[in-house]
Order: sequence, then C-alpha cells, then structure tokens
Amino acid sequence: MKKRLLFYCQPVLGIGHYIRSREIVRSLRNFDVCFLQGGEVAPGFELPSWVEMVHLPALKSDADFQDLHVPGGGQSLAQVKEARAQLMLATCDRFDPDILLIELFPFGRRKFDYELIPLLERVRSSGRAAKVACSLRDILVAKRNQAQYEEEVCALLNRYFDLLLIHADPEFQRLEETFPSAGEIRCAIRYTGYVAPPQEGAADGVPPVAPGEALILATIGGGRVGHELLECAVVAGDLIAAEVPHRMLIVAGPHMPADQFEKLEAMAACQPRVVLRRSVTGLYPYLRRADLSISMAGYNTCLEVLGAGGRALVYPFTGHNNQEQTIRARKLERLGALRMIPTGQLTSERLAAEIVRSLAEPPPSRSPALNLMGAEKTAVLLAELVNA
Repeated sequence: MKKRLLFYCQPVLGIGHYIRSREIVRSLRNFDVCFLQGGEVAPGFELPSWVEMVHLPALKSDADFQDLHVPGGGQSLAQVKEARAQLMLATCDRFDPDILLIELFPFGRRKFDYELIPLLERVRSSGRAAKVACSLRDILVAKRNQAQYEEEVCALLNRYFDLLLIHADPEFQRLEETFPSAGEIRCAIRYTGYVAPPQEGAADGVPPVAPGEALILATIGGGRVGHELLECAVVAGDLIAAEVPHRMLIVAGPHMPADQFEKLEAMAACQPRVVLRRSVTGLYPYLRRADLSISMAGYNTCLEVLGAGGRALVYPFTGHNNQEQTIRARKLERLGALRMIPTGQLTSERLAAEIVRSLAEPPPSRSPALNLMGAEKTAVLLAELVNA
C-alpha cells in the first residue's frame, strides 16, 4: 500500500509557494496525497487529479505581511480561523498520514501557529509513527529581532520535525547565509536542488511580431505587488518605439486587484504595441518566444528565466524590507544570467534605457549550472524518511 502524505501550503500574497508545492506534489506519485490549500484559488493552476484537495477557508495577507484578511468578507477572521483549525484536525484524523509535509513553517507563516501547532500535536500524539517534514525555499527573510526569531524556529524544528528539505542548490545558496543558527537544528537537513516549474504548455495569445520587431514580455507573478513595474514597462515601450521596433505582452497576474488592472487596461489601450493578459498558467513557453523578459525576481520566475535562457531584466520585490529577491537577483546577475534594476531606481526612463541596452546584447551564452531536480529529489528523500 502507498504511504499517505498530508501536505499543508498557505500562500498569503502571491502564488509562488503554491506553484513550487504543486511541482513537488506532481513528483509524489508513489504516495497517496491529501493537499491542504489555505490561500485563494488561482484558476488554471489545478493539482493532478489523483491528489485529494482540501480547500481551507481562504486567508490572505496585506502587501506588508502585517495582517491577515478574509477575501471577500462574509465571515469574521475569528470565525474563519476556527473553521480552518477544525477542518485541518478532522482531515488529519480521517486521512491518518504517514508523513505531514508543511511548506515554510516554522521559518514563516507564524501567524498560523493557532492551527499548525494543534495539527503538529495531533500528528505526534496519534500513536502512529508519523513523520514530519518542512519544505523550505532557498532564501529566508530577515526579521526585526533575528536572534529571537531563530531561537524560536530552532525550538519548533527540534520539537516537532524529523526532516528539513531545502529546495536549493547548496553550491549557489546555503541555509546558513540567511539563517545563521542552522547549526542549532537537530533534525536532518537535506538539500534537494531547485524545484523548477514545468517546461510545458503553449504560448497562446502572443501578439504577432513582424520581421525586425522584438517581443518583450513583462510579468509580476501573482499580481498583488509590482504594479509599478508593469506601468513603467508600458511607458518605457512608448519611449523606445522609434528606436526599437517591438511588441509587448504584459501578464498582470491572477490576483492583481481590480482597480490596478483597470488602470493598466486603460494605459495599454493607448499603446497599440501592447497586449495585456490577465494571467497565463506557465511562463516558460512565453519566455522561450520573448526576446526580453521584464519581471520581479521570485523563486519560480527566476527558474523559468534560467530554463528559457533568454535576456532578462528583474526588479526585485522589497516590500516590508524583504531582501529575498534582491539576494537571488544579485547572485544570478554575477553569473551573467540576468540584469537587475536596484531598489529605488525604477523609472520609465531607466527601464527604457535598460531595454535598449539588453536588446543590443546577445542572450546569455549559457545558464548557470544549478541543480534543478528538486521535485524528484524531494520524493526520494520523503520515501527514505517514511521507510526508515
């Protein structure tokens, strides 16, 4: 019989955490998987049909990661929290997992302690030899009280967890670079390699490009943050129109607020070279078609850029003093994989100049030799854990 794996994932702002978790799930065919999804649903990003999906009442964060909100209202935050916690415990009792895999916690999602600590206690007190593992991305966000934060994280890991899976290539990024207390962690730590998004799908809706025209792709992931980058891209495209014949495809993101999307629609309507789409289900086929991509520097976006191997400009997200994307972008820039516009230096004029400069140069000769087999390695390590 297959082992049972209960997977908890809670996106709060974008869709990157969910996309990475989805790719891991796709590698877990040798498990029975039940997936607890706590964020808003993004159309077109479904899990495989053989996975049981349990939608918790959705919660999301504001752009500063300060407060939790109930999308659409209706119930109070307290009511939603109680309903989520009860549904998680009931699902755990019914599914009776051999492994509980939690994305990011306890390194993040601490606002969800109220439901995750009882879930961990339930798994540990069930009388079964269930294992607990953490699924963690490559770079962590610095905290205001870093020493206290690291002490609390280590205490939770050492109390509840058997395995920490770091979805990174240790030759490129190591845990201790953004979590100096890594040596205090007593559970097993394993690097899986990067979890690359799928290189599949068709580039539907790409605007026709005439001979001599460049295709520029501008995206911001889920769409809740980064609106200024897309607005600058529209203006920059107009500034370079006489010098650089081009067409521009802008992908807003499934979670872009309606007022921001309407503003972008109005701007794009005045620019005949611009085609605006609400969302696509995978960037890779579009990146393969584009002569230049403009984006932020999230985990999944950077891996898709590396896989496509084309020219790329990135403007890292730095909200709430978040340096994760900046660290990643600087390292990739040093390797020649992309070019970065530093924080606070984004203007339409600067972006226009960077577009002209980038298109005048050849694409990267080769991508950095990163381990991109993270999903497959994760499945192997989880099987070893549960069979030990």
